[in-house]
Amino acid sequence: MLTKRIIPCLDVKNGRVVKGVNFINLRDAGDPATLAAAYMDEGADELTFLDISASNERRATMLEWVKVVADSISIPFTVGGGITSAQDAVNIVAIGADKISLNTAAVRNPELITECAAILGRQAVVVAVDVKRTGGEWSVFVEGGRTRTERDGLEWCKEAAERGAGELLITSMDRDGTKEGYDTEFLNLASNATNVPIIASGGAGTMEHALQAYAAGADAALMASVFHFGEIRILDLKKYLRKNNVPVRI
Repeated sequence: MLTKRIIPCLDVKNGRVVKGVNFINLRDAGDPATLAAAYMDEGADELTFLDISASNERRATMLEWVKVVADSISIPFTVGGGITSAQDAVNIVAIGADKISLNTAAVRNPELITECAAILGRQAVVVAVDVKRTGGEWSVFVEGGRTRTERDGLEWCKEAAERGAGELLITSMDRDGTKEGYDTEFLNLASNATNVPIIASGGAGTMEHALQAYAAGADAALMASVFHFGEIRILDLKKYLRKNNVPVRI
């Protein structure tokens, strides 16, 4: 049985890790490389780094901090934010990232997913899907959650997987930073509609929330503020999950 993963997420802005609620009201959470090394030592399975203002500011990912982080850890890590071409993706992998995460550029040019998968292998391509519930449906947002698109969340998950995404990183904007739990309804829908691993994001506040995400079909639980501010320790979370019959690597 495949183990379930725990993935700390570091949202980076101006070279610092930040965290907010519903994608706004950001507060400083520390230095990326320092946090990365600490999470590796605590037992994180992977790390995800998102340059959260790159797309909105129409610039490329800051390669300087990617390299610094790559040099400080030995576990897989994903980098996203501002990747607009296959060459951008190749450049980021070349300096140490294991996977790249596409969001805004993939929504606007879905063929980018296929291009990156052809060059890097689909296992290295993560498509991040930021969704917000409107009635009984979920809308896709881009540019760090600032811009609503006409795309339906579930249909976009299906298309992204078909085009070559190796994983889907699904973030509920409604739940982000609230610590009220993941949007398990959408996670379940996406899991049943696609055949790629699902990473749950947005809303983790307790250890039970990770348990609920896995039960809904997620393969990994991504968390940010609960780790950044010491509310949950990774090893404690893994022990809790193992006690509840979830296969994890300790």
